[in-house]
Amino acid sequence: MGNQQVRYCIGRHKKKHQPNTNTATNNPPIPQTETQTPPPPYKYPYQQPSVPTSTTSTATNNLAMGLCLPYTHVDSALRALAAQAEGFGRLAIGGLHGPLYHVTTLADDGPGSLRDGCRRKEALWIVFEVSGIIELKSYLNVSSYKTIDGRGQRIKLVGKGLRLKECEHVIICNLEFEGGRGPDVDAIQIKPNSKHIWIDRCSLSDFDDGLIDITRESTDITISRCHFSKHNKTILIGGDPSHTGDRCMRATIHHCFFDGTRQRHPRVRFAKVHLYNNYTRNWGIYAICASVESEIYSQCNIYEAGEKKVAFKYLSEKAADRAEANTGCIKSEGDLFVCGTQAGLLTQSHESNTFHPSEYYPSWTVEPPSDALKHYIQHCTGWQHIHRPPDQSAVAQPCS
Repeated sequence: MGNQQVRYCIGRHKKKHQPNTNTATNNPPIPQTETQTPPPPYKYPYQQPSVPTSTTSTATNNLAMGLCLPYTHVDSALRALAAQAEGFGRLAIGGLHGPLYHVTTLADDGPGSLRDGCRRKEALWIVFEVSGIIELKSYLNVSSYKTIDGRGQRIKLVGKGLRLKECEHVIICNLEFEGGRGPDVDAIQIKPNSKHIWIDRCSLSDFDDGLIDITRESTDITISRCHFSKHNKTILIGGDPSHTGDRCMRATIHHCFFDGTRQRHPRVRFAKVHLYNNYTRNWGIYAICASVESEIYSQCNIYEAGEKKVAFKYLSEKAADRAEANTGCIKSEGDLFVCGTQAGLLTQSHESNTFHPSEYYPSWTVEPPSDALKHYIQHCTGWQHIHRPPDQSAVAQPCS
């Protein structure tokens, strides 16, 4: 058994589960004075990303040089996003099989508005013909099989946020969320019983409650390449220890930038959460919090403390159907802790209770933490100035 090699797919290439003795030389060396966990025991593939130059800026291409990154093909065609998320949200197809819906007004409601498209029951791929601010007077409910695709324009949602209630197969791409006001107002609220959700390349800041809340048995969600800033309670997964049905919840968060947000990157109850290649800096309370029965797999992330030095926090809570309070589990693999950051992990035996992502999906794209990855995440997350790709689908007839 000691010589057995475990194989699984990572970086979309099969690699043997073996010590990495030849890491890519393109990545700057990690200073020896910085505290880090041992590197992952497998090779990371080197490949030059083939990002379409017609849809991605030259600056982004330059920053990606030498890094193995996900989603290098999704801007080649409009619907190339569908079912391409890595992680638990990988099945999300959005409005793949529906016609285009063109948003032609920044009004809160009415013909040609975002709200009008999102409430329709049929599958739709929603695109924008205008740029600017949409001031929402109430939560905007998103129904199933919708893609809200902000590529090609700059759309900012203010006032209230999106609500994904009892829906499935939703993709939200390349939008800005800022300045949400009112009690229980989140930028994106996912509850109850929603599934197959992908949130990609969004900028989120300054809401009165959370930026993304995932609760009430909502599951199979991926959050990727998003930029979080100017906020307190960033991402909540699992709202209350009495909601024992939340044991079904699963989420992946990767290549995101938590830029000085105070806490919850994320805070987790019950759920299984895979975090990889995120950059979290200058938190105000903690970076990651594991509460009742949660399992968090933190892989190749960069944690850079400010005044508060401990990255991981554990909180004990009692599930409604248990006699005693329990905390969650965090396993750290290949994470980089810089600027005096202390991991704050519990014992290794406690980590052994954590799931491994390969039990649930066969592949994901992960880089060892480096200055190059950090620089990329700082500059290439959140809303991006990219052209809207052409729609090559046979169902591209407009809907209005």
